[in-house]
Amino acid sequence: MNKITIIGAGNVGATIAYTLTISGLASRIVLIDINEEKALGEARDILQGTPYFHPCDIYAGTYADAKDSNIVIITSGVARKPGQSRLDLAQVNVDILKQITPQITKYAPNANYIIVSNPVDILTYAFCKYSGLPENRIIGSGTILDTARLRSCISDYYDINQQNVHAFVLGEHGDSSFIPWSVCNISNIPIDEYCAALTKPNKPIHTLSHQEIEDHVRTSGAYIIQRKGATFHAVSMSVAYICKGLLSGIDTTMPVSTMLHGEYGIDDVCLSLLNVVGHDGAHSHALLRLNDEEMKALHHSADSLKAVIKSVTF
Repeated sequence: MNKITIIGAGNVGATIAYTLTISGLASRIVLIDINEEKALGEARDILQGTPYFHPCDIYAGTYADAKDSNIVIITSGVARKPGQSRLDLAQVNVDILKQITPQITKYAPNANYIIVSNPVDILTYAFCKYSGLPENRIIGSGTILDTARLRSCISDYYDINQQNVHAFVLGEHGDSSFIPWSVCNISNIPIDEYCAALTKPNKPIHTLSHQEIEDHVRTSGAYIIQRKGATFHAVSMSVAYICKGLLSGIDTTMPVSTMLHGEYGIDDVCLSLLNVVGHDGAHSHALLRLNDEEMKALHHSADSLKAVIKSVTF
């Protein structure tokens, strides 16, 4: 039995619960929210559709109901508003996490934790400091969403299956993120050589603009928030992918936010690198061979996050 507890029954938390239910990854899902009626309503709404999908017991509960959870997902906090950056949320959501941490770890000390609330890198860092849990069991969703947006964009541009696109966004889940283009490829063909490699392209294709793609990835969240008020579908699918990696019997590499201890010369900050994720959490980094420009971008991202850490009261 796979049991997953979700703290926060807002748009993101409820959609994660729905996505996990229809994916069949969990046989039991607990929704916890300060607004108990909202959690009850979301749980009942999802539960009533389960006869047509995978059997799943989903219900609203308290922190005590998180006992024996395999995974705990934290989505609670103040949501980002139009025109607001993720980092603007830092202090208020750190304070909320500070209240939640001892209550949930008391009942689920052996779970793997996924931090989704923004600013995710800062909150992942805070949870590492507050919880006292092994760092390999603390994962921030980080740039896994940015990476999905990147792969989706490249897939659409080249009219190719998304799963043939191998590309990552690294660093902060935010403005200082970057794409290590030197390792991006489509079916092992370097991304900038793909056009020339096609003998019979379906349509005229030109080499993509790195800057246009980077701008698209960085502004996708704000674009969606401006038009529908929030983002929750893509992040929920991305979090479900992390859960799949944690519950699977085989390790999976993915870009998620974890504590660094000297990787690429960076220490004491959480940001996204390529991690190996499995039953034991994010138990290893898979260090990509970055060029000098990419290394500079990574260090800039780390410095940007460290500046926020210094400005927040932990």
